[in-house]
Amino acid sequence: MTVLIRGARPYGEDAADILLRDGHVAAVGGSLSAPDAEVVDAAGLVALPGLVDLHTHLREPGREDAETVETGSRAAALGGYTAVHAMANTDPVADTAGVVEQVWRLGQQAGLVDVVPVGAVTVGLRGERLAELGAMADSAARVRVFSDDGMCVADPALMRRALEYVKALDGVVAQHAEEPRLTTGAQMHEGDRSARLGLTGWPAAAEEAIIARDVLLAGHVGARLHVCHVSTAGSVEILRWAKSRGVQVTAEVTPHHLLLTDECAEGYDPVFKVNPPLRTDADVAAVRRGLAEGVIDAVATDHAPHAVEDKESEWAGARPGMLGLEQALSVVVATMVETGLLDWRGVADRMSVRPAAIGRLETHGRPLAPGEPATLLLLDPAARAVVDPAALASRSRNSPYAGRELPGRVVHTFLRGVPTVTDGKATR
Repeated sequence: MTVLIRGARPYGEDAADILLRDGHVAAVGGSLSAPDAEVVDAAGLVALPGLVDLHTHLREPGREDAETVETGSRAAALGGYTAVHAMANTDPVADTAGVVEQVWRLGQQAGLVDVVPVGAVTVGLRGERLAELGAMADSAARVRVFSDDGMCVADPALMRRALEYVKALDGVVAQHAEEPRLTTGAQMHEGDRSARLGLTGWPAAAEEAIIARDVLLAGHVGARLHVCHVSTAGSVEILRWAKSRGVQVTAEVTPHHLLLTDECAEGYDPVFKVNPPLRTDADVAAVRRGLAEGVIDAVATDHAPHAVEDKESEWAGARPGMLGLEQALSVVVATMVETGLLDWRGVADRMSVRPAAIGRLETHGRPLAPGEPATLLLLDPAARAVVDPAALASRSRNSPYAGRELPGRVVHTFLRGVPTVTDGKATR
């Protein structure tokens, strides 16, 4: 397939034509011609490498009522993503080669994004003994990211062994940083607001204590560590210190922690219940700065769809988690681009280049240059739209952005030269 993209702005810079042929970028320049090409008018659209999500919950197998690999892949493509890492907390847990291969094959069948399974660190996410890490790494899914996300690998000796084992696989352990003994029954960020609302608090120290422990362990064994969904100012400073010491640590922040605060809990609407919880204005400012400075390496959605009965209940009984795939780029535009904290190359770095490197995805996060894979998105930065959960591609509706106007609209997405989104609609 040959596609000629006319007048796009690569990385938000000067307009240029981009010729896609046989799955690769054939040329970038002015006034390109290709008589056999399908022409896409991209005047005013920003061209970026396809986005890579390090943290997606696709729920299949086990909770297909909330999401499937196909519906989650469609939501991802509409958000400009070309690869997503599917977390292991499925039913059954993705702790064997068989389960990760099942998820990988479902992604291949959907054909909208590259679905990259994440393998569990421990059997059943129970934190007792290591899962089949080597078998998952050697499987058809080629797992390189391992995580018990949703649960913390709380045992330091077990975490050390996981880091050592995964180091030999050229992989990374992605830690859900939460000291469980400090968060029993926790419902929201611990502070004056939680006390006033009568909701048990989730202290910032519960996150920061695990990050501090694990960067020391990673430095000790010389392994790579990735920290999921960083949410506090203290966590940013610990990461800054660790990186200054040469520890191989990377970190992600979610769109919702870049935009929303614990003030959202005032109405007891469980759509705003999430783990880790929404934090304070000061924490939001700190994680934005951390992302801008590169202390936090990536934006990852933590897309967590839930069925109606799991979310539309009283706050204490609701499951934590929010949708994120379709609005992630818009939230980053609102919080980082429009505020001057990142330019478009910075967005490409934090949402494509670095996530691809962390996940060892060699064909993603590549430059928009001749010879590179034709995996990219075209965004209308001038568009603004009010989020309507009923219009989303996800099977669930628990969006924290409902009714909120956000900037930017993904108009086209290409995966190896094949359109997965055309004129804002999924092709499959």
